[in-house]
Amino acid sequence: MSESTSFPILTALVLTPAIGAVVVSAISKRRPELVKLAALAFSGITAAMSIWLLCTFKSGEAGMQFVSKHSWIKAWGISWNLGVDGISIFLVVLTGLLWPIALLGADAHHDEKPYAAWLLILQAGVMGSFMSQDLFLFFVFFEIVLVPMYFLIGRWGYEGRIYAATKFFLYTMVGSALMLVGLVTTALLARRDIGHMTFDIHEIATGSHFAASTGRWLFLAFAIAFAVKVPLFPLHTWLPDAHTQAPTAGSVILAGVLLKLGTYGLLRFNVFLFPEASRYFRPVLLTLSVIGILYGAVVATMQKDLKRLVAYSSVAHLGFIVLGTFAFTSSAASGSVMQMINHGVSTGALFLMVGMISERRHTREISQLKGLQKVAPIFAVVFTVVMLSSIGVPGLNGFVGEFLILIGTFLTARWWAVVAATGVILAALYLLWAYQRVFHGEPDEANKSFRELTLREGLVILPMIAAIFFCGVYPKAMLDRIEPSVKELIAHVEEKTGYQEPVPVAVPVAEHEPKEGEE
Repeated sequence: MSESTSFPILTALVLTPAIGAVVVSAISKRRPELVKLAALAFSGITAAMSIWLLCTFKSGEAGMQFVSKHSWIKAWGISWNLGVDGISIFLVVLTGLLWPIALLGADAHHDEKPYAAWLLILQAGVMGSFMSQDLFLFFVFFEIVLVPMYFLIGRWGYEGRIYAATKFFLYTMVGSALMLVGLVTTALLARRDIGHMTFDIHEIATGSHFAASTGRWLFLAFAIAFAVKVPLFPLHTWLPDAHTQAPTAGSVILAGVLLKLGTYGLLRFNVFLFPEASRYFRPVLLTLSVIGILYGAVVATMQKDLKRLVAYSSVAHLGFIVLGTFAFTSSAASGSVMQMINHGVSTGALFLMVGMISERRHTREISQLKGLQKVAPIFAVVFTVVMLSSIGVPGLNGFVGEFLILIGTFLTARWWAVVAATGVILAALYLLWAYQRVFHGEPDEANKSFRELTLREGLVILPMIAAIFFCGVYPKAMLDRIEPSVKELIAHVEEKTGYQEPVPVAVPVAEHEPKEGEE
């Protein structure tokens, strides 16, 4: 069931940053001061529209809302089909809010006009990816994302930027090629059951039936593409290089939303379109996610570069999201959706602050940083809050998602959940140890001049700190919107596979019989 809206707000969310990129490109080189102002204006309008979308989104409803559907290539059944539900609404809002933060929090240093234009094109592509309900349209936006990210890393990155950008592009292009074959085959095979050609994911999921072997091959075509984007072990090797070499804004956006295209794709497309194959490959994906959790944590502990440490922490945290996705319980899946947002906020903020450290000290080597807490106590406090949210301390956003994932996974995949729980301990180990080496002790001469957090920097990161506390203290506001869509997805899996979600069994409490003399 879907709900349409008279004003095409979702289309506007895609077109606004795209138009902004054109406007920025048209600004004269003699007016560089207008470039950032225009980029901030268009990203700010997009952010405002995403907030309005959230405020008017109806909680407690599972279906698509604000649907915008128009025929595009009628002969092939391709349509401009956009919609949001509880699984995607917060990813859209995060995409809207993260861009002005990235633009304000980090400068381009050179060639600001193409830098701002590529960022706005990237935002349009990400928005479209999270809202597309047509397989072909999703693929178009999914591919659009690759181009601006390639240039952002390759042109505005650090020493090894060309290698990192090329590696990122090749990995993701191979995955995308498999997905293209998979989605075209899916639509062609679904035509036999539906009676007409369509790329609408809801028509395909509800109206078609694939043979078990066919569905499994199609599942793999999509899963490999999304596993590269997550990235899931062992397809993760492009991520540390891309994160390390990317400019600060690129790292913030890469961690905040781009990696979520993989986790979102696994939930929205793999599980929804191929429930039987999802059940079949479930043990493999659970195992790979747990390996990623432990591997990412162990390798992060050994890093000498602070930014690379945070990059490997992403491999570990994203493993939790995949774990919850394939636990096939509503609590674990809700935790996975929530953790996509939490990881985007926490790790995005970590990369932003690591970028601030690099700007001040012109190094990210942990051994070169010491005693920063004494010379910049406010900076240290903010970094501490962000770090603790990434660890998953109760009261902060990271705890809620991981708790729901682990408690939900324990019902259906007990030993995977037990092993994955050790990743929480390892996260505390590498992040606290890194904090101790960077912020504690006596600062040397090079670190004594470390600048305190400025008012502008504080205002930039304030929304992320607010989100960390709000989601940690009052997660109900998010879960009320997420859970109906997640439960509908689990019900779809149950209907297609005969699988029944386990219900936690309450431990009976023996009645207290009063002893002699008691009333």
